[in-house]
Amino acid sequence: MPDLVVLHYTAMAEASRAADWLCNPESEVSAHYLIARDGEVLSLVPEALRAWHAGAGAWGRVSDVNSRSIGIEIDNPGNAPFAPKQMAALDTLLDGIFKRWHIRPERVIGHSDMAPGRKVDPGPFFDWKRLAQAGFSVWPQMPERVAAPDMGRFRALAAGFGYTSDATDDVLLSAVRLRFRPGHSGPLDATDMAIIEDLAARYPVDVNATWV
Repeated sequence: MPDLVVLHYTAMAEASRAADWLCNPESEVSAHYLIARDGEVLSLVPEALRAWHAGAGAWGRVSDVNSRSIGIEIDNPGNAPFAPKQMAALDTLLDGIFKRWHIRPERVIGHSDMAPGRKVDPGPFFDWKRLAQAGFSVWPQMPERVAAPDMGRFRALAAGFGYTSDATDDVLLSAVRLRFRPGHSGPLDATDMAIIEDLAARYPVDVNATWV
């Protein structure tokens, strides 16, 4: 039974080419849905069946992400904003998925979250904050006081939120920033600590998973 939703971008020029690739057995990759730039939603694999969209990686205690997730490919080359019609279509699609499978907003992740360093989609142009405001993802709240940078604590808190895939310190930090501080660089800082402390405290991974 699906307990996660994983978002991807196609990194291709056209949705039709992505659909052909996703439906080609020789590609050995598939997804449940593909959202075109005009907002059209293509259903490619039934939600109750396994699709091969995630590959190696983990989120919390889920190490076989393909068997526990619904994969959504969004038509985007990776270097441009996502079309408003696409985002509206994603909202509608997620609303139905949430109702059918009782998935919570914190269980919607990016490919880059479950496979840090190996994948970067849906990338820095994907508006995670907007998705959270619509009720289909989560966003950190910044506390008045922030903790001093501590990579050991950062790693522990990141795992508490869900980042349990094996990754170096730099790769893990980049993955968290890609989603919550896109474009930011430099060493671990107090804002990074505040973000991950809030997320780990409010959304501990697996606690609200339907299979626990």
